[in-house]
Amino acid sequence: MDGIERISGKKPIFSAIDLREKKAVQEFFKTYDDISGLIHFAASKAVGESVKNPLLYYENNIGALVYILQELQKKQKANFIFSSSCTVYGQAEMMPIAETTPIQPALSPYGNTKQIGEEIIADVVKVSDINAILLRYFNPIGAHPSAEIGELPIGVPQNLVPFITQAAAGIRSELSVYGNDYPTPAGTCIRDYIHVVDLAKAHVIALQRLLNKKNVEPLEIFNLGTGTGSSVLEVITSFEKVSGKKVSL
Repeated sequence: MDGIERISGKKPIFSAIDLREKKAVQEFFKTYDDISGLIHFAASKAVGESVKNPLLYYENNIGALVYILQELQKKQKANFIFSSSCTVYGQAEMMPIAETTPIQPALSPYGNTKQIGEEIIADVVKVSDINAILLRYFNPIGAHPSAEIGELPIGVPQNLVPFITQAAAGIRSELSVYGNDYPTPAGTCIRDYIHVVDLAKAHVIALQRLLNKKNVEPLEIFNLGTGTGSSVLEVITSFEKVSGKKVSL
């Protein structure tokens, strides 16, 4: 919160509630009954953790979404931005992936919660005054240039960049790179990484699109990526070049 204030010059109003508690969600919407737009980020997001504890992910990612939509549905007009994921495409049969790419079975409980979440939103939009945009992220990385806001996960990082930074800082003894025989120039997996600041700007644009009634359909879907892939080793090499820090592999 302090980092947000130092960056923006504005202190956000913050309410600490558990979205899995229906009454808490209802009270929140009673307190802030003039909400015109809502961006839903509050979901668990680690693929590996979802495999180990699927019920946690279904409870948190699906239950909370339902409670939020129940309150939004009561409004005459509501604008909703959903934090989705490229995992909804499953194992896509063709590359590159476009918004029209057929949805395949999810490869994890996390990915399944995003598929189910999108289906729930689509059904609700049909019978309510909610306008929604689904933003399917590819691989968000990085931090705000000021370093006031960044990714500092609890426990062992599940994503590449925080593991790189912690390995470089000596918090982790080494970074394990899995796979060296991919059909890529560096031999490692290629992914489409998008910077978190660009991701944040996309959410602002999406919400403005709904508030200004520029949306073509009540429900719209957009992929969020750069369209350019980078391998794991390319990301590590780039970090080392820019920071001057060596990452132990």
